[in-house]
Amino acid sequence: MAVLYEHEGVFIHSSSEDSEDQGLLVSGFLRIIDKDGEAIVDYKPLEDAVDPTNMLCAGKDSSSVVEWTQCPPEKPHRTVDQQQSCETEWDMVNTISFRRKPYTNGEGGQKNTNKWAFSISAVDLKSITVSAEGWTHVTFHLKDDTALPTIHFHQGGSEGFMECLRKCVHLSKSVLSTSNSSTLSQSFENLLDDTNYGLVQKLKKDPYTTTLGGFSKVTNYIYDAFRGSDLEYRQRPPEEMADLLGEVIPGLEINQQEEPGFEVITRVDLGPRPVVRRREPLTVEGWLKYQDPEGRMRNVPDLKKNIFKGGLCHAARKEAWKFLLGFFPWESTYEERKVLQKRKTDEYFRMKLQWRSVSEEQERRNSKLRDYKSLIEKDVNRTDRNNKYYEGLDNPGLILLHDILMTYCMYDFDLGYVQGMSDLLSPILFVMESEVDAFWCFVSFMDQLHDNFEEQMQGMKTQLIQLSTLLRLLDLAFWNYLESQDSGYLYFCFRWLLIRFKRELHFPDVLRLWEVMWTGLPCQNFHLLVCCAILDSEKQKIMDRHYGFNEILKHINELSMKLDIEEILHKSESICLQIKNCKVRVCLQAGVDVHSSSPSVTPVLPNCCLATSSHLPLTPQ
Repeated sequence: MAVLYEHEGVFIHSSSEDSEDQGLLVSGFLRIIDKDGEAIVDYKPLEDAVDPTNMLCAGKDSSSVVEWTQCPPEKPHRTVDQQQSCETEWDMVNTISFRRKPYTNGEGGQKNTNKWAFSISAVDLKSITVSAEGWTHVTFHLKDDTALPTIHFHQGGSEGFMECLRKCVHLSKSVLSTSNSSTLSQSFENLLDDTNYGLVQKLKKDPYTTTLGGFSKVTNYIYDAFRGSDLEYRQRPPEEMADLLGEVIPGLEINQQEEPGFEVITRVDLGPRPVVRRREPLTVEGWLKYQDPEGRMRNVPDLKKNIFKGGLCHAARKEAWKFLLGFFPWESTYEERKVLQKRKTDEYFRMKLQWRSVSEEQERRNSKLRDYKSLIEKDVNRTDRNNKYYEGLDNPGLILLHDILMTYCMYDFDLGYVQGMSDLLSPILFVMESEVDAFWCFVSFMDQLHDNFEEQMQGMKTQLIQLSTLLRLLDLAFWNYLESQDSGYLYFCFRWLLIRFKRELHFPDVLRLWEVMWTGLPCQNFHLLVCCAILDSEKQKIMDRHYGFNEILKHINELSMKLDIEEILHKSESICLQIKNCKVRVCLQAGVDVHSSSPSVTPVLPNCCLATSSHLPLTPQ
């Protein structure tokens, strides 16, 4: 008998209604034993364990929701390299023919002296569920549906356990719809901080690292996270796949009627890309023409269209941004805005007083506030220091940055401060030149981007999936090339989406892009079209030079401060009109057109409400 794996600090959390056991934490050893060619998973509470000297000390456990199940014998199996997704379900296939051996669960078989002890053969396992909510915990599901207690890895070690189990059995993936969030959290941490802090600390450290090393780390995590979804789609039944694709791209439909010998699918004929014209920035005089004598903004759709087409001159931004960001209602009068301004000023300084009145002794007992304060102080001192508004020592602009970010922690203490927020605040404060106005405009901007910074990172994951879907529709050949280089999920766009291109463009260009996006034209997710426009400009170089995984990351990273904002805006709008005017063709699998003269439709891309005639005309201006 050989011990293949052993780990102490594995707990069972008793949920028994027995008052004696209720709330009990049982600590023990978990082992994988090779006994006469048979893999045995053995758990013994501490008092029953023997030979505790052979202990494994694992590092930070980063497992997420994973499930392993046994697949039918005819199901093909995948190599270990294909089995690294943290968002999938795995099938268990025995590597050799095992002799069946009864397991025990506190009674029968091997005489365990403790009711929490159990010993099971790998051949008796139906599935294993691994979840990373709180401590990573593992639940074993047996073929005869016998219930075993869930084990919790308080001191890590679940990765080592699963890795050892992989050496004993083959794992084959099957469908699991549960979404994985911790993988994206890790990607965020690794992209934005190339230091050696723990994962929880990394989330709050430097998100601006632009080294290739930082990008390489994030891609590994995101690639694993999305790879599971891709394989999941491949294994779903055709009718379920049709439903899923319909949810992602409602404008694309798959005919599920049985027609032997043919697979009827719907394809999109994008047609030519229209030429668009942009305009000069809207001046203060032009802005004032949209105000009535009482200060209400008139003809707001046309005003937004003018801002989308040309942006704003800098002198008009201070007032216009308050409307674009929702601080001032479009229909408000001068007097109503004065009342609102006074109320919001009072509210702001009440919140500011909360953190300023915290004593040193109170702060010592509030680790969360302490952490927020420390991160803000570090970030403020390295935010846009080349900009005259923030350069030099003891700059008042830096003090305002610090105070606004600290006050935001009082406004939304659950989210608090996450690295990257200072980048979003800096241009707003630069334009507003007012602590109170900048704060409330920042609050509105954060309302739009809140999901980007939440620990679950669901907003980032959704946007990356949407962007991949959009690029696949626009340029299948380029998407296929990226996919062949393990880059099909566009994880190199992570920073673009996270802080809305703040680190990719020169400061004045950031102001122009943001005010254009805040109009909500020509669609709510215009930033995804901006990503596509940038990639469209770079695709030929990437493909002609046969860039691989690392070269693509390096190339995208080096685009920072080399992008032409007007070219990007032209192309983004043109792509939007191209999609808007596209036609759908029904084709056979072999590519033969069935209906090439189908009526025009507007595919509704994920959460991307393409422009209607009231927003942006179908014909180019």
